[in-house]
Amino acid sequence: MDPLRIYNTLARDKQTFVPLTPGEVRMYVCGMTVYDYCHVGHARVMVAFDLVQRWLRTLGYRVTYVRNITDIDDKIIRRALENGETIGALTNRFITAMHEDAAALGVARPDIEPRATQFVPQMLSMIELLEKNGYAYQGGDGDVNFAVRKFANYGELSGKSIEDLRAGERVSTNEAKQDPLDFVLWKQAKPEEPPESGWDSPWGRGRPGWHIECSAMSCALLGDRFDIHGGGQDLQFPHHENEIAQSEGATGTHFVNYWMHNGYIQIDNEKMSKSLGNFFTIREVLERFDAEVLRFFILRAHYRSPLNYSDVHLEDARAGLTRLYTALKDVEPGDGALDWNEAHAMRFRAAMNDDFNTVVAVSVLFELASEVNRTREPALARQLHGLGGVLGLLARDPREFLQAAAGGSAAAGMLDAVAIEVAIEARAAAKRGKNYAEADRIRGELLAAGVVLEDKPGGATEWRRA
Repeated sequence: MDPLRIYNTLARDKQTFVPLTPGEVRMYVCGMTVYDYCHVGHARVMVAFDLVQRWLRTLGYRVTYVRNITDIDDKIIRRALENGETIGALTNRFITAMHEDAAALGVARPDIEPRATQFVPQMLSMIELLEKNGYAYQGGDGDVNFAVRKFANYGELSGKSIEDLRAGERVSTNEAKQDPLDFVLWKQAKPEEPPESGWDSPWGRGRPGWHIECSAMSCALLGDRFDIHGGGQDLQFPHHENEIAQSEGATGTHFVNYWMHNGYIQIDNEKMSKSLGNFFTIREVLERFDAEVLRFFILRAHYRSPLNYSDVHLEDARAGLTRLYTALKDVEPGDGALDWNEAHAMRFRAAMNDDFNTVVAVSVLFELASEVNRTREPALARQLHGLGGVLGLLARDPREFLQAAAGGSAAAGMLDAVAIEVAIEARAAAKRGKNYAEADRIRGELLAAGVVLEDKPGGATEWRRA
């Protein structure tokens, strides 16, 4: 059996996965900043690393999966002030919404979901260590900063040199810093900010910088060194680069063995983001498409590749998922566990062990669907159902999926199930009366409304959404 190989951003290559502790995996993924509803870019992060933890568990590893929640930062404070509500009320509301969106997408809750506000003491301890080790200093404005030039390996993850960064336009001048490249560890509280946004510290009342939050939470929960750290491609620099500098500067220990980054969701070949104003929330998409279709759309692409979002691509994903469920509709999966020695399962396993290659894994599902349609073999249907389940797919009753309206309701002018059944019965009555023109008219009307009829032996008629 081929070993699991993971593309390690730090090494810029696929590497055989060897956990620090045999049989165990400790994984941290940067989660959401909760001041608004999650968009489709967030959905990709959720689904991509849900897939990773699923496959690691399938391989038999004992996984500790941590995905944090950022519940204090400038955007959160600003939104709470704009809304006239407390920070806690704002963040709790959007944490609930995030959990609802994740559950709809079939994303399992992480084993541990720390909130930044729960780990401020650990952040303060790490900053004190950095100050003691000569990496941190308090600037003229009261903020505590990390001295980037003192960390010899800065830029190793992103491939950026100090000289490149100084020459670039990313760095703004700040006279309170010793160097424009230095980043904030602790922000001095401002008079206009609500009291709940600050904590007492050796450097005055304030709040943590974004980067120190993840360093402190991951090290507190997984140890100074752990196996996998993941997140979106946009976090590679500066967030993850800064995490390495902070964590290794504080502990003196190599921080993470494997860095994983998922690719962007794009609109017209441009990254989907709130700052660009070109994003769709998960909730908006689920008003038009079934949640499993959105998950399938994400999984059909390799997690590291860019993924172009459009209704056309989602319709194509819906058609593909319909094909898989249709294969299972009339063939009951055989009894027993998934057979990993079967040819399709072996190809699936090889694909997943090749840096979680869902492109090939999904192609195996389609091969199986074709075989099920051809042979009507329950053992193959069991394989299709089981392998789909590894990806978090095909868990529903096929007829329930095939008859579901977009968004799980009779939205967008779709006929509801009762109206469809009434029309089918009217068609059956027309056929019994030998009024075949009327029967054909009803079939045509249903087809125009996106409903496909299938006449079964014995006179029964089944239907599905087109």
